[in-house]
Amino acid sequence: MAKALRTWVEDEVAPLAGKSTAWLAQFHFFRDPHRPRFVDPTHFFSPADGVIVYQRVVEPDEPLVEIKGGAYTLRQALRAPRYPHRSLVIGVFMTFYDVHVNRVPYPGSLSYRRLDALDTRNRPMLDVENDLLELLRVDLSRTDYLRRNQRVVNRVVSPRLRLPYYVLQVADHAVDCILPFDLAQNVPRRQGDRFSQIRYGSQVDLVIPLSPGLELEPVQRVTDHVQAGIDPLVRVHGLDPTTRRSA
Repeated sequence: MAKALRTWVEDEVAPLAGKSTAWLAQFHFFRDPHRPRFVDPTHFFSPADGVIVYQRVVEPDEPLVEIKGGAYTLRQALRAPRYPHRSLVIGVFMTFYDVHVNRVPYPGSLSYRRLDALDTRNRPMLDVENDLLELLRVDLSRTDYLRRNQRVVNRVVSPRLRLPYYVLQVADHAVDCILPFDLAQNVPRRQGDRFSQIRYGSQVDLVIPLSPGLELEPVQRVTDHVQAGIDPLVRVHGLDPTTRRSA
């Protein structure tokens, strides 16, 4: 269930304050709790556990985030210089305290591209995590990792939608790897399926292109904490009823 950031920190983070980093890494970080599967073609569910750090509609070359040293655009995020679509983008920051198993937000056939870091090593995300957990705020000027770090771009084609959508996984400085659970490409996935894990911190962005006849309505707020496969992020209006029944 989605929670305000302060409530989530009080409920889930504060009780672990006395635990060492080694204990958290061994017994808490790699948990993969059983969850109910919610199926609803009128909603995209969160692909990740974490805190919503932005949600906005942008043009492909419009700044998604203003970072020291320049703007970060949707084309830079996907590393696709010709990406053509105005899109709704929702960023979910996964803290060290979150479950790091990612789930399919909307059913379809999934393929992916692995993209290396632009520098020798990934940039750290710790400043953003500390701001969230200690100051209960989002400072997007500290998100330089978005431009530089290793990532996997997951493309999902759904018969219910008019355009493919994307789940972008961005790795942290201390990350071991981004681990797809199935190495095959173009595999049909149900809503809520576990499809990947990112180790030791990360951010996951949901990118949904806008298309004629469909309206996308965000249903959570920036700084809300959400759970993968449990909490809806976007309500979809304007689906073809015939397609909804047959898909």
